[in-house]
Amino acid sequence: MGDEISDMGEDNDTLDESAGSSESDTGDKLDMGPGGNEGGGIPCEEGGGSGAGGEIEFSNIWIANSPDGTISKIDTVSATEIGRFQVTPQPANNVLVGPSRTSVGIYGDMVVADRSGGLAKIYAREEDCFDANDNGQIDTSTNNVPLPYGADECLAWRIDIPRMAGVYDDRRGPRAVQWALPDNIASCDFTGAKVWVAFCNEFDNDGTVWLVDGDTGDLEVEIPIPGMMCEMMGPYGGGLDIQNNFWFVENDTRKALYMAKYDCEPGGGESCWEVFDRPDADMDPYGITVDSSGKVWMAGQNNSLYYYDSVNAVWANFKPELDAFFASTGHPNNILRGLMKDSNGVLWIATVQAFGGGSFPGVLKVDTNTDPFTYSFYSKESLGGQLQHAAGVSIDVEGFVWLVDTFSNGAYKFNPNNPADYTRVDGLNQPYTYSDMTGFALNEVGFPPVG
Repeated sequence: MGDEISDMGEDNDTLDESAGSSESDTGDKLDMGPGGNEGGGIPCEEGGGSGAGGEIEFSNIWIANSPDGTISKIDTVSATEIGRFQVTPQPANNVLVGPSRTSVGIYGDMVVADRSGGLAKIYAREEDCFDANDNGQIDTSTNNVPLPYGADECLAWRIDIPRMAGVYDDRRGPRAVQWALPDNIASCDFTGAKVWVAFCNEFDNDGTVWLVDGDTGDLEVEIPIPGMMCEMMGPYGGGLDIQNNFWFVENDTRKALYMAKYDCEPGGGESCWEVFDRPDADMDPYGITVDSSGKVWMAGQNNSLYYYDSVNAVWANFKPELDAFFASTGHPNNILRGLMKDSNGVLWIATVQAFGGGSFPGVLKVDTNTDPFTYSFYSKESLGGQLQHAAGVSIDVEGFVWLVDTFSNGAYKFNPNNPADYTRVDGLNQPYTYSDMTGFALNEVGFPPVG
């Protein structure tokens, strides 16, 4: 099989690698307005806000090393690991347990949901970290070696999240997490944002959603979801719309889409959540992302790809198109996992043939600008033959695509115009993250492209 199987010609234009770069390859920040690219919806000039001063720090990608309970902080410009943080007191040494979904806020800080039953925040900037031992410096990791749990002064907080123990190898912890947009984002103040997290109740099979204070980790709002199917995994993924509502799927038996409402507290007849049942049984939810237009994209088993347009209350199903496309590739049945849409309207989706692996892992490119959509598939050969188990996809501030590969212990940064032009980051430990690892998707929602 060739590097690319497509129904259109190869698009090997060169991405301008200098676009949006900071002053050096090792710098943490990119000094640019929100949105990264042209067309940001709300201009924030340098120093224009009391928060990040017009600088969006999502030039980092945060990837979970699930077995050892750590998070790798990788500079996306230089493709170099610049920190590794212990966020689990007692690692399970199991890829199916431990930290997994990471979310990056507009201000750049990261939170991670731990399937062992926790939620932790890491500061992106060393100047925000706290000198707890009063030794005149910030003790924090600056490479791929973590400090012992509790010793890294850039671990802002960690809270326990209740889970039902002894069920499915203790894998009933949270799998849906997402930063909210700051309340004062219109004035370019990017601080003070809250964090959404959803999980299965520890006592029964109902779902629970928490909204916590992003500065302290304190619980602010609890939204119970009675009757939610939570027999095994429950809430999955997570994304945000422009109203700060939290969208996630139920990866269990009902496989419905859920939305928790921002600025809403249960009581007085208000439930603060809605459920949207899929209209077609072949719609399988696994990966999820919300784009700048309010479409909630979902992907899953058996070539499942669809969206719910939250603005117009319309569903669209693309499985028939994908069935026809993949039939021509020689591997007709695929599991679509992590996905994200870039600023050019192109969806990038990680694919495998089985949750335990398979012979044809790769990346699916979906150009949503055409009618019908145009599909391209980049096989493992496009990425040097090492790819084993594609998990998550994210977009960095320069527009490069990142792909997490669990079984080969690495991550790829590749040119969207030519995925064979890639850089690989090695040295991870069974990385298992498919979420908004860079903050790109949240930034696109908060500062939607215009024109």
